[in-house]
Amino acid sequence: MLQKEQSTRLRNKMTEKQYAPTSKEKKLTTSSTKPKIENKKSSKSEIKKQETKKEELEEKKEEIITEKIEEKVETKEAEKQELKEKSEGKTEKPKEQKKEVKRIKRDHVRANAKDVPISTKEAMAICKFIKYKKIQDAMRDLELVIKLRKPVPMKGEIPHRKGEIMSGRYPKRSSEEFIKILKGLLGNANANDINEPIIITAFANKASRPYGRMGQIKKKRTHVTIIAVEKSKLKTKSKENKK
Repeated sequence: MLQKEQSTRLRNKMTEKQYAPTSKEKKLTTSSTKPKIENKKSSKSEIKKQETKKEELEEKKEEIITEKIEEKVETKEAEKQELKEKSEGKTEKPKEQKKEVKRIKRDHVRANAKDVPISTKEAMAICKFIKYKKIQDAMRDLELVIKLRKPVPMKGEIPHRKGEIMSGRYPKRSSEEFIKILKGLLGNANANDINEPIIITAFANKASRPYGRMGQIKKKRTHVTIIAVEKSKLKTKSKENKK
């Protein structure tokens, strides 16, 4: 009850002006509520600083763009010069330094041929015919055998041939296969820096013989191994054996 009485008293005391203020009074009240701007000079200095920072940033951006453009132009010019030099044939690539691989020097050279399509009897005869000869001389003799000028001495009931030998033949196919093996042996000798290689050992063994198409006849297969040594080392070995 007391609160109601106090509110009614306040309403009665309020004048018309206080209840409905004029436009001027309204402006005064709004102006009083707004924050007053102090130190206008300080605000202007801040604006100037911001403007100077923007100008500096723009200058830096322009410098970066110009540097990039210059780099692109230089790279293009270098590429053009390289193309011109290539077209003229003036370019010389830097030589790459190859790593020196230590090779183990070998005294002998070997050639293994497996499942060669020749008869073991003919292969054994050619091995004896080749033994203690230079590789090139052996190849030359086998070429004469192919041309039917020089026979290969063989054992058994074989017809006699003209010359010093009693019996012999001209195994054409087997001599062709032996020439292939000797070429490989010569390549190995050149790779290992063996001068004047001489054949020390040459032997042939029987291999597993596969059946033919109809399964009645077995085909001929042999394993061949040939070893060669340098001529100078062969002499030393022979002297040691004599002692």
